[in-house]
Amino acid sequence: MATAKTHPALQAVRKSGASKVKVACSDIDGVLRGKYLHKDKFEGATDSGFGFCDVVFGWDVGDVTYDNTSVTGWQHGFPDALARLDLDTHRQVPWDGNVDFFLGEFINADGTPYPVCPRQTLKRVLARAEKAGFRVMTGMEYEWFNFRETPQSWAAKKGVGPETITPGMFGYSLLRANENREFFNALMDDMLAFRVPVEGLHTETGPGVYEAAIGFSEALEQADRAILFKLGAKEIGSRYGIMPSFMAKWSAQYPGCSGHIHQSLSDGKKNLFYDEKSKRKMSKLFESYLAGQVLCLMEFAPMFWPTINSYKRLVDGFWAPVKPTWGMDNRTASFRVIAGSPKSTRLETRCPGADVNPYLAMAAVIAAGIYGVEKGLKLTAPPITGTNQGAENIPRAPRTLIETTRIFRDSKIAREMLGDTFVDHFAATRDWEWRQWLDAVTDWEMKRYFEII
Repeated sequence: MATAKTHPALQAVRKSGASKVKVACSDIDGVLRGKYLHKDKFEGATDSGFGFCDVVFGWDVGDVTYDNTSVTGWQHGFPDALARLDLDTHRQVPWDGNVDFFLGEFINADGTPYPVCPRQTLKRVLARAEKAGFRVMTGMEYEWFNFRETPQSWAAKKGVGPETITPGMFGYSLLRANENREFFNALMDDMLAFRVPVEGLHTETGPGVYEAAIGFSEALEQADRAILFKLGAKEIGSRYGIMPSFMAKWSAQYPGCSGHIHQSLSDGKKNLFYDEKSKRKMSKLFESYLAGQVLCLMEFAPMFWPTINSYKRLVDGFWAPVKPTWGMDNRTASFRVIAGSPKSTRLETRCPGADVNPYLAMAAVIAAGIYGVEKGLKLTAPPITGTNQGAENIPRAPRTLIETTRIFRDSKIAREMLGDTFVDHFAATRDWEWRQWLDAVTDWEMKRYFEII
């Protein structure tokens, strides 16, 4: 086994003669926070890690510090936390002079995982699955809208009236893809060179909206690819005057943006979700995994509906599923069972939006599935058919972040699978997000009340 000093990635950096390296870690919202390191600093960091201000877990997406967290906050003075680079994440950024790039994660001074680090949270869940003999395989799909905007033009518009790159509703359109073919091709080609292979890319229903399916892989690698895809799409888009947006719902007129997660369990040799003898081709293991997700949908909900805007996507009859339902190859269900060949049989969890932190969304769905396996849960609920036929008496999801946050905070299952420290911290950050919304005055309120009331 290679040590840090003998790791091929480090040898490659030395051989390249590079003067700097680019590094990044995920904050709680799934935004990559990073920096460039001088090559000498980078070499030292491969041994003992490097200091990274723990404010990355103590502020929101607008860099405003939380007033309700205990792991980090003003009361601690925002000291450096220790970031450790994962040398296996080495890649080069083709649109940034092929600078060497590494992802990292946070650890405590004694080397144990930092409890609120999103990547470490996913790794804890995966370690639990591995202990039970499972390798978790996943694939992420994103839908997102693309706008003819720059940071400056968008700031000047004060958050109103973005211009989409193409008009109209035209899914699977070669014509619309051709309108921005340089950007479209760069997404495929540059992402592949960035070790984020895109299996498929097409236009979706809506003006300027695309969907990308990221190549299936082991779950940690997939989460790395998924968070890097967002960053890459934004950086590539800027070359063409295009601003991608992964928010869940930018306009009430159009469908929202999903972040579907495909999953299967393997023993390292075969897909354990497939059973040739089963009528549905589903193994008992698959049924227990699915039963766990059906049971735990609301227990983990803020991890795949993490923003105020996430809940604007949850509109009845508008593609995004709003109930803990499952079905056989049914895209109106929250959990779509794709049962085919030994290779392709899998679960597609369709609840998450594109605004997720992929580390946390994957941690949530996998934790729910593994919980079902550990408890030997039976899949007693029948599959829905057609457009939610059979779901009439199933309660729909809450419509607000604060409702799901309270369920999550009080969940014994979430605490068992993710740990008290993470649950308390993440719940506090979502409570903060909700309070910012309560204090805001929106353009909807201005248009509705300003003149008339």
